[in-house]
Amino acid sequence: MDVKLLQRVKVIDTDNLAQTLLEILQTENYQRPLFVMDSFLAKVPIVQASQKLLQDNQIDFAVFDKVVSDPPAQTIRDGVTAFEDAQADSIIAIGGGSSIDVARGINIVRTNGGDILDYTDPDKPIKRCEGLIAVPTTSGTGSELSNALVVTDVKSEKKLAILSDNAVSEYAILNPDLVLSLPQRMTIATGLDAFSHAAEGYTSRLASPVTDAICEKVMFLLYNYLPRAVKNGQDREARQRVMVAAALAGWMLNNAGTNAGHSIAHVLGSKYHIVHGEAVAYALPGVLRRVAPLMPQKVCEIGQILGEVYTAEESQEERVDRAIRAYQDFRDNVLGLHPFSDYGISAAEITSNAKAVSEEQFASNMPGEMNETVAKELLSEFGVRLN
Repeated sequence: MDVKLLQRVKVIDTDNLAQTLLEILQTENYQRPLFVMDSFLAKVPIVQASQKLLQDNQIDFAVFDKVVSDPPAQTIRDGVTAFEDAQADSIIAIGGGSSIDVARGINIVRTNGGDILDYTDPDKPIKRCEGLIAVPTTSGTGSELSNALVVTDVKSEKKLAILSDNAVSEYAILNPDLVLSLPQRMTIATGLDAFSHAAEGYTSRLASPVTDAICEKVMFLLYNYLPRAVKNGQDREARQRVMVAAALAGWMLNNAGTNAGHSIAHVLGSKYHIVHGEAVAYALPGVLRRVAPLMPQKVCEIGQILGEVYTAEESQEERVDRAIRAYQDFRDNVLGLHPFSDYGISAAEITSNAKAVSEEQFASNMPGEMNETVAKELLSEFGVRLN
Protein backbone atom coordinates (compact mmCIF):
# COMPACT_ATOMS: atom_id res chain seq x y z
CA MET A 1 0.00 0.00 0.00
CA ASP A 2 1.06 3.58 -0.63
CA VAL A 3 0.89 5.00 2.89
CA LYS A 4 0.52 8.77 2.90
CA LEU A 5 1.10 9.48 6.58
CA LEU A 6 3.20 7.58 9.10
CA GLN A 7 4.13 8.62 12.64
CA ARG A 8 5.96 6.33 15.06
CA VAL A 9 7.43 8.83 17.50
CA LYS A 10 5.80 9.38 20.89
CA VAL A 11 5.70 13.17 21.31
CA ILE A 12 5.55 14.85 24.71
CA ASP A 13 5.17 18.58 25.25
CA THR A 14 6.28 19.34 28.79
CA ASP A 15 7.12 22.09 31.25
CA ASN A 16 9.35 19.75 33.29
CA LEU A 17 12.16 18.15 31.33
CA ALA A 18 13.76 16.32 34.25
CA GLN A 19 10.56 14.62 35.44
CA THR A 20 9.58 13.68 31.89
CA LEU A 21 12.94 12.07 31.20
CA LEU A 22 12.69 10.12 34.45
CA GLU A 23 9.19 8.88 33.65
CA ILE A 24 10.19 7.74 30.16
CA LEU A 25 13.21 5.82 31.43
CA GLN A 26 11.14 4.18 34.17
CA THR A 27 8.31 3.34 31.76
CA GLU A 28 10.68 1.68 29.28
CA ASN A 29 12.91 0.20 32.01
CA TYR A 30 16.05 1.88 30.66
CA GLN A 31 18.77 1.87 33.31
CA ARG A 32 21.91 3.23 31.62
CA PRO A 33 21.24 6.05 29.12
CA LEU A 34 24.02 7.78 27.21
CA PHE A 35 23.58 11.56 26.96
CA VAL A 36 24.65 12.81 23.52
CA MET A 37 25.22 16.57 23.24
CA ASP A 38 27.85 19.23 22.68
CA SER A 39 30.20 20.43 25.40
CA PHE A 40 28.23 23.65 26.00
CA LEU A 41 24.94 21.89 26.76
CA ALA A 42 26.65 19.64 29.29
CA LYS A 43 26.98 22.77 31.47
CA VAL A 44 23.41 24.09 31.08
CA PRO A 45 21.50 24.11 34.42
CA ILE A 46 18.32 22.46 33.08
CA VAL A 47 20.41 19.59 31.70
CA GLN A 48 22.38 19.24 34.91
CA ALA A 49 19.14 19.26 36.94
CA SER A 50 17.79 16.43 34.77
CA GLN A 51 20.92 14.38 35.31
CA LYS A 52 20.76 14.95 39.07
CA LEU A 53 17.16 13.73 39.21
CA LEU A 54 18.20 10.55 37.38
CA GLN A 55 21.04 10.02 39.83
CA ASP A 56 18.70 10.55 42.77
CA ASN A 57 16.51 7.78 41.35
CA GLN A 58 19.38 5.30 40.93
CA ILE A 59 19.61 5.65 37.15
CA ASP A 60 23.22 5.57 36.05
CA PHE A 61 24.20 7.47 32.91
CA ALA A 62 27.20 8.35 30.79
CA VAL A 63 27.89 11.47 28.72
CA PHE A 64 29.23 11.84 25.18
CA ASP A 65 29.66 15.59 24.64
CA LYS A 66 31.85 15.66 21.53
CA VAL A 67 29.19 16.69 19.01
CA VAL A 68 30.17 19.41 16.53
CA SER A 69 28.27 21.16 13.74
CA ASP A 70 28.03 19.26 10.45
CA PRO A 71 29.22 16.13 12.30
CA PRO A 72 31.69 13.93 10.44
CA ALA A 73 31.33 10.16 10.40
CA GLN A 74 34.14 9.87 12.93
CA THR A 75 32.03 11.63 15.59
CA ILE A 76 29.39 8.93 15.24
CA ARG A 77 32.07 6.22 15.42
CA ASP A 78 33.41 7.79 18.63
CA GLY A 79 29.87 7.90 19.99
CA VAL A 80 29.37 4.20 19.29
CA THR A 81 32.56 3.49 21.23
CA ALA A 82 31.29 5.63 24.13
CA PHE A 83 27.95 3.76 24.08
CA GLU A 84 29.69 0.38 24.21
CA ASP A 85 32.17 1.46 26.90
CA ALA A 86 29.30 2.66 29.09
CA GLN A 87 27.29 -0.50 28.44
CA ALA A 88 24.40 1.85 27.76
CA ASP A 89 20.90 0.68 26.88
CA SER A 90 19.40 3.92 25.53
CA ILE A 91 20.32 7.39 24.27
CA ILE A 92 19.16 10.84 25.36
CA ALA A 93 20.04 13.31 22.61
CA ILE A 94 19.90 16.95 23.70
CA GLY A 95 20.68 19.65 21.17
CA GLY A 96 20.05 20.81 17.66
CA GLY A 97 20.07 18.75 14.50
CA SER A 98 23.73 17.81 14.82
CA SER A 99 23.31 16.22 18.26
CA ILE A 100 20.18 14.32 17.27
CA ASP A 101 21.78 13.22 13.97
CA VAL A 102 24.82 11.89 15.83
CA ALA A 103 22.58 10.10 18.33
CA ARG A 104 20.52 8.56 15.53
CA GLY A 105 23.72 7.40 13.85
CA ILE A 106 24.93 5.81 17.08
CA ASN A 107 21.58 4.11 17.50
CA ILE A 108 21.68 2.71 13.96
CA VAL A 109 25.17 1.27 14.33
CA ARG A 110 24.69 -0.10 17.85
CA THR A 111 21.54 -1.89 16.66
CA ASN A 112 22.64 -2.97 13.18
CA GLY A 113 26.45 -3.14 13.35
CA GLY A 114 28.92 -2.02 10.71
CA ASP A 115 29.98 1.57 10.03
CA ILE A 116 27.65 4.56 9.73
CA LEU A 117 28.73 5.26 6.15
CA ASP A 118 27.51 1.78 5.17
CA TYR A 119 23.97 3.06 5.64
CA THR A 120 24.29 5.88 3.13
CA ASP A 121 23.53 3.09 0.65
CA PRO A 122 19.70 3.20 0.40
CA ASP A 123 19.63 -0.57 -0.19
CA LYS A 124 21.34 -1.33 3.12
CA PRO A 125 18.62 -2.60 5.49
CA ILE A 126 18.15 -0.95 8.88
CA LYS A 127 16.34 -2.83 11.65
CA ARG A 128 14.04 -0.99 14.08
CA CYS A 129 16.19 1.11 16.40
CA GLU A 130 14.66 1.53 19.87
CA GLY A 131 15.82 3.66 22.76
CA LEU A 132 16.42 7.11 21.25
CA ILE A 133 14.94 9.99 23.26
CA ALA A 134 15.32 13.26 21.33
CA VAL A 135 15.23 16.61 23.13
CA PRO A 136 15.62 19.52 20.69
CA THR A 137 17.20 22.79 21.82
CA THR A 138 16.50 24.58 18.55
CA SER A 139 13.29 24.96 16.56
CA GLY A 140 14.10 24.16 12.98
CA THR A 141 15.77 20.93 12.01
CA GLY A 142 12.82 18.73 12.99
CA SER A 143 15.30 15.94 13.72
CA GLU A 144 13.27 14.87 16.73
CA LEU A 145 10.53 13.54 14.40
CA SER A 146 12.49 13.14 11.18
CA ASN A 147 13.60 9.80 9.76
CA ALA A 148 16.78 11.33 8.36
CA LEU A 149 20.27 12.05 9.50
CA VAL A 150 22.96 13.92 7.62
CA VAL A 151 26.60 12.92 8.06
CA THR A 152 29.63 14.58 6.52
CA ASP A 153 32.08 12.40 4.62
CA VAL A 154 35.33 14.30 5.21
CA LYS A 155 37.14 12.65 2.29
CA SER A 156 34.60 13.67 -0.34
CA GLU A 157 33.50 16.87 1.47
CA LYS A 158 29.91 15.76 0.92
CA LYS A 159 26.93 15.77 3.23
CA LEU A 160 25.29 12.36 2.93
CA ALA A 161 21.76 11.56 4.05
CA ILE A 162 20.53 8.35 5.64
CA LEU A 163 16.77 7.81 5.52
CA SER A 164 14.93 5.14 7.46
CA ASP A 165 11.56 5.01 9.18
CA ASN A 166 13.09 2.34 11.42
CA ALA A 167 15.61 4.85 12.79
CA VAL A 168 13.23 7.52 14.09
CA SER A 169 13.26 8.55 17.74
CA GLU A 170 11.29 6.46 20.19
CA TYR A 171 10.33 9.65 22.06
CA ALA A 172 10.53 13.37 21.29
CA ILE A 173 10.35 15.82 24.18
CA LEU A 174 9.38 19.42 23.42
CA ASN A 175 10.27 21.84 26.23
CA PRO A 176 10.18 25.56 25.35
CA ASP A 177 12.46 26.43 28.27
CA LEU A 178 15.35 24.98 26.25
CA VAL A 179 14.98 27.57 23.47
CA LEU A 180 14.24 30.75 25.44
CA SER A 181 17.90 31.80 25.29
CA LEU A 182 18.48 30.77 21.67
CA PRO A 183 20.36 33.67 19.98
CA GLN A 184 18.40 35.79 17.53
CA ARG A 185 20.46 34.83 14.48
CA MET A 186 20.02 31.13 15.23
CA THR A 187 16.30 31.65 15.87
CA ILE A 188 15.99 33.14 12.38
CA ALA A 189 18.03 30.42 10.67
CA THR A 190 16.37 27.47 12.37
CA GLY A 191 12.89 28.94 11.94
CA LEU A 192 13.49 29.43 8.22
CA ASP A 193 14.77 25.87 8.01
CA ALA A 194 11.43 24.67 9.36
CA PHE A 195 9.57 26.92 6.92
CA SER A 196 11.61 25.43 4.05
CA HIS A 197 10.81 21.89 5.21
CA ALA A 198 7.12 22.72 4.92
CA ALA A 199 7.35 24.74 1.68
CA GLU A 200 9.55 22.17 -0.07
CA GLY A 201 7.38 19.30 1.15
CA TYR A 202 4.33 21.19 -0.10
CA THR A 203 5.92 21.45 -3.57
CA SER A 204 7.47 17.97 -3.65
CA ARG A 205 6.61 15.03 -5.88
CA LEU A 206 5.88 13.13 -2.66
CA ALA A 207 3.24 15.56 -1.40
CA SER A 208 -0.31 14.37 -0.76
CA PRO A 209 -3.51 16.13 0.35
CA VAL A 210 -2.81 14.88 3.88
CA THR A 211 0.73 16.26 4.05
CA ASP A 212 -0.38 19.48 2.33
CA ALA A 213 -2.75 20.27 5.19
CA ILE A 214 0.02 19.89 7.77
CA CYS A 215 2.57 21.83 5.71
CA GLU A 216 0.09 24.69 5.37
CA LYS A 217 -0.38 24.79 9.15
CA VAL A 218 3.37 24.72 9.75
CA MET A 219 3.88 27.73 7.46
CA PHE A 220 0.95 29.51 9.13
CA LEU A 221 2.40 29.00 12.61
CA LEU A 222 5.85 30.19 11.56
CA TYR A 223 4.51 33.25 9.77
CA ASN A 224 2.53 34.26 12.85
CA TYR A 225 4.87 33.30 15.70
CA LEU A 226 8.45 33.24 14.40
CA PRO A 227 8.67 37.06 14.17
CA ARG A 228 7.58 37.26 17.82
CA ALA A 229 10.26 34.77 18.87
CA VAL A 230 12.88 36.73 16.91
CA LYS A 231 11.81 40.03 18.49
CA ASN A 232 11.62 38.67 22.04
CA GLY A 233 13.31 35.35 22.76
CA GLN A 234 11.59 35.17 26.15
CA ASP A 235 8.12 35.10 24.57
CA ARG A 236 7.31 31.57 25.76
CA GLU A 237 4.07 31.23 23.81
CA ALA A 238 5.82 32.13 20.57
CA ARG A 239 8.71 29.79 21.35
CA GLN A 240 6.31 26.93 22.04
CA ARG A 241 4.33 27.47 18.83
CA VAL A 242 7.52 27.67 16.76
CA MET A 243 8.84 24.52 18.45
CA VAL A 244 5.66 22.63 17.59
CA ALA A 245 5.79 23.90 14.01
CA ALA A 246 9.39 22.76 13.65
CA ALA A 247 8.57 19.29 15.00
CA LEU A 248 5.62 18.92 12.61
CA ALA A 249 7.84 20.09 9.76
CA GLY A 250 10.33 17.39 10.70
CA TRP A 251 7.51 14.86 10.55
CA MET A 252 6.70 16.07 7.04
CA LEU A 253 10.28 15.29 6.00
CA ASN A 254 9.40 11.62 6.42
CA ASN A 255 6.15 11.84 4.47
CA ALA A 256 6.52 14.57 1.84
CA GLY A 257 10.30 14.97 1.67
CA THR A 258 12.17 18.07 0.54
CA ASN A 259 13.37 19.01 -2.92
CA ALA A 260 16.21 20.85 -4.66
CA GLY A 261 16.34 23.59 -2.03
CA HIS A 262 17.83 21.08 0.38
CA SER A 263 20.07 19.66 -2.34
CA ILE A 264 21.52 23.15 -2.79
CA ALA A 265 21.97 23.56 0.97
CA HIS A 266 23.69 20.19 1.35
CA VAL A 267 26.12 20.82 -1.52
CA LEU A 268 26.94 24.44 -0.67
CA GLY A 269 26.85 23.88 3.08
CA SER A 270 29.45 21.14 3.06
CA LYS A 271 31.72 23.03 0.64
CA TYR A 272 31.46 26.61 1.92
CA HIS A 273 30.14 26.06 5.46
CA ILE A 274 26.98 28.08 4.89
CA VAL A 275 24.58 27.72 7.83
CA HIS A 276 22.00 25.14 6.76
CA GLY A 277 18.86 27.08 7.71
CA GLU A 278 20.20 30.15 5.93
CA ALA A 279 21.12 28.14 2.83
CA VAL A 280 17.64 26.66 2.36
CA ALA A 281 16.14 30.12 2.92
CA TYR A 282 18.38 31.65 0.25
CA ALA A 283 17.38 28.80 -2.11
CA LEU A 284 13.59 28.79 -1.62
CA PRO A 285 12.59 31.69 -3.94
CA GLY A 286 14.30 29.98 -6.89
CA VAL A 287 12.59 26.70 -6.03
CA LEU A 288 9.17 28.36 -5.89
CA ARG A 289 9.72 30.12 -9.19
CA ARG A 290 10.80 26.85 -10.84
CA VAL A 291 7.78 24.84 -9.65
CA ALA A 292 5.24 27.64 -10.22
CA PRO A 293 4.33 26.69 -13.82
CA LEU A 294 3.54 23.14 -12.63
CA MET A 295 1.74 23.98 -9.40
CA PRO A 296 0.78 27.66 -9.47
CA GLN A 297 -2.07 27.20 -6.99
CA LYS A 298 0.30 25.91 -4.32
CA VAL A 299 2.77 28.77 -4.78
CA CYS A 300 -0.12 31.24 -4.59
CA GLU A 301 -1.39 29.50 -1.43
CA ILE A 302 2.02 30.10 0.17
CA GLY A 303 1.61 33.77 -0.70
CA GLN A 304 -1.80 33.83 1.01
CA ILE A 305 -0.31 32.21 4.12
CA LEU A 306 2.24 35.02 4.06
CA GLY A 307 -0.52 37.63 4.08
CA GLU A 308 -1.07 38.31 0.38
CA VAL A 309 -4.61 39.12 -0.78
CA TYR A 310 -5.02 38.69 -4.52
CA THR A 311 -7.40 40.63 -6.73
CA ALA A 312 -9.62 39.13 -9.41
CA GLU A 313 -7.85 41.22 -12.06
CA GLU A 314 -4.40 39.78 -11.39
CA SER A 315 -2.95 37.17 -13.71
CA GLN A 316 -1.58 33.90 -12.39
CA GLU A 317 1.96 35.09 -13.14
CA GLU A 318 1.40 38.25 -11.11
CA ARG A 319 0.09 36.26 -8.17
CA VAL A 320 3.06 33.90 -8.28
CA ASP A 321 5.46 36.83 -8.37
CA ARG A 322 3.73 38.44 -5.39
CA ALA A 323 3.91 35.16 -3.45
CA ILE A 324 7.64 34.83 -4.00
CA ARG A 325 8.23 38.47 -3.13
CA ALA A 326 6.13 38.01 0.03
CA TYR A 327 8.47 35.22 1.12
CA GLN A 328 11.54 37.33 0.39
CA ASP A 329 10.06 40.18 2.42
CA PHE A 330 9.27 37.80 5.30
CA ARG A 331 12.79 36.36 5.17
CA ASP A 332 14.79 39.57 4.69
CA ASN A 333 12.73 42.35 6.27
CA VAL A 334 10.28 40.87 8.79
CA LEU A 335 12.75 38.35 10.23
CA GLY A 336 15.98 40.09 9.22
CA LEU A 337 18.02 37.26 7.71
CA HIS A 338 21.41 38.74 6.87
CA PRO A 339 22.25 39.05 3.15
CA PHE A 340 24.05 36.19 1.45
CA SER A 341 26.69 38.67 0.27
CA ASP A 342 28.06 38.54 3.84
CA TYR A 343 29.57 35.15 2.98
CA GLY A 344 31.72 36.73 0.25
CA ILE A 345 31.13 33.97 -2.30
CA SER A 346 30.79 35.02 -5.94
CA ALA A 347 27.81 34.15 -8.12
CA ALA A 348 30.11 32.32 -10.53
CA GLU A 349 31.42 30.16 -7.70
CA ILE A 350 27.90 29.30 -6.58
CA THR A 351 26.67 28.32 -10.06
CA SER A 352 29.75 26.13 -10.57
CA ASN A 353 28.05 23.58 -8.29
CA ALA A 354 25.16 22.89 -10.66
CA LYS A 355 26.18 19.33 -11.52
CA ALA A 356 26.57 18.32 -7.88
CA VAL A 357 23.18 19.83 -7.01
CA SER A 358 21.44 18.05 -9.89
CA GLU A 359 22.82 14.71 -8.68
CA GLU A 360 22.05 15.19 -4.96
CA GLN A 361 19.45 12.69 -3.77
CA PHE A 362 16.65 15.11 -2.83
CA ALA A 363 16.79 16.94 -6.18
CA SER A 364 14.73 14.18 -7.78
CA ASN A 365 11.76 15.24 -5.61
CA MET A 366 11.47 18.44 -7.65
CA PRO A 367 8.44 18.42 -9.96
CA GLY A 368 9.39 18.66 -13.61
CA GLU A 369 12.76 18.08 -15.17
CA MET A 370 15.88 18.15 -13.02
CA ASN A 371 19.29 18.36 -14.66
CA GLU A 372 22.44 20.47 -14.57
CA THR A 373 20.82 23.29 -16.56
CA VAL A 374 17.87 23.50 -14.17
CA ALA A 375 20.20 23.39 -11.17
CA LYS A 376 22.24 26.27 -12.62
CA GLU A 377 19.05 28.32 -12.99
CA LEU A 378 18.17 27.63 -9.36
CA LEU A 379 21.66 28.57 -8.20
CA SER A 380 21.53 31.84 -10.17
CA GLU A 381 18.71 32.97 -7.85
CA PHE A 382 20.42 31.79 -4.67
CA GLY A 383 20.45 34.58 -2.09
CA VAL A 384 18.91 37.21 -4.37
CA ARG A 385 17.12 39.90 -2.38
CA LEU A 386 14.18 42.13 -3.26
CA ASN A 387 15.02 45.10 -5.47
